Amino acid sequence: MIKNIFIEIGLISRFTGRFFREAFKPRFEFSEFLRQCYYIGNKSLPLVAITAFIMGLVITIQSRPTLVEFGAQAWLPKMVSVSLVREIAPVITALICAGKIGSGIGAELGSMKVTEQIDAMDVSGTNPYKFLVVTRVMSTTLMIPILAILADAVSLYGGYLGANIRGVVSWDLYWNQVFDTLVFGDVVPSIIKTFFFGFAIGIIGCYKGFNSNKGTEGVGQSANSAVVVSSLLVFIIDLLAVQITDILNLN
Repeated sequence: MIKNIFIEIGLISRFTGRFFREAFKPRFEFSEFLRQCYYIGNKSLPLVAITAFIMGLVITIQSRPTLVEFGAQAWLPKMVSVSLVREIAPVITALICAGKIGSGIGAELGSMKVTEQIDAMDVSGTNPYKFLVVTRVMSTTLMIPILAILADAVSLYGGYLGANIRGVVSWDLYWNQVFDTLVFGDVVPSIIKTFFFGFAIGIIGCYKGFNSNKGTEGVGQSANSAVVVSSLLVFIIDLLAVQITDILNLN
């Protein structure tokens, strides 16, 4: 099993290296890139927004009793805003996209692989890697940070409503505390790591679909493994990002 893991890592690395070689060669499939951005961004926005709103609401409601015990309920907006912006909203957004987008890419490319549509594109003179893989990976890399920023805003609004369920916090006071608490080191690293989340989700979904086999059974396996591997990579990237951020803060 360990040998297979290292083989898989090597194949993914080679697939990623090919992406960087193909991404900067003309001709760029701009129309397909825009179509994928619309599919990934617009189609995923309702699910991301609903989940972010619920997370902000629930975390605020559950955090309030503990802060009340210590007489620190006034710190509720500060604590919720930092936890949502730093970790919860970006990671939850990436996991939702890994489940929705990663499985969709894996299933779509897997079905094209087993029905020999990719081979037909290659024979007809179209570069299937550039048309199918480069456009999808670049669109996930661009759109998931945008979705994460929107998730931050929606989750903070959910936190405002949660703070007013058991107490009374004015609109101006809540947002003043939020923006006074959040600093450059909270917002920018959380946005930067979402670019890596998006790249990992796109490259894994394309790799699994592009290398699908075993007919229709392989399509399901590609979609399933794309979700599992990309979700695992999201947590690994998040762990590395936290360590790097802490080192930079210490220096």
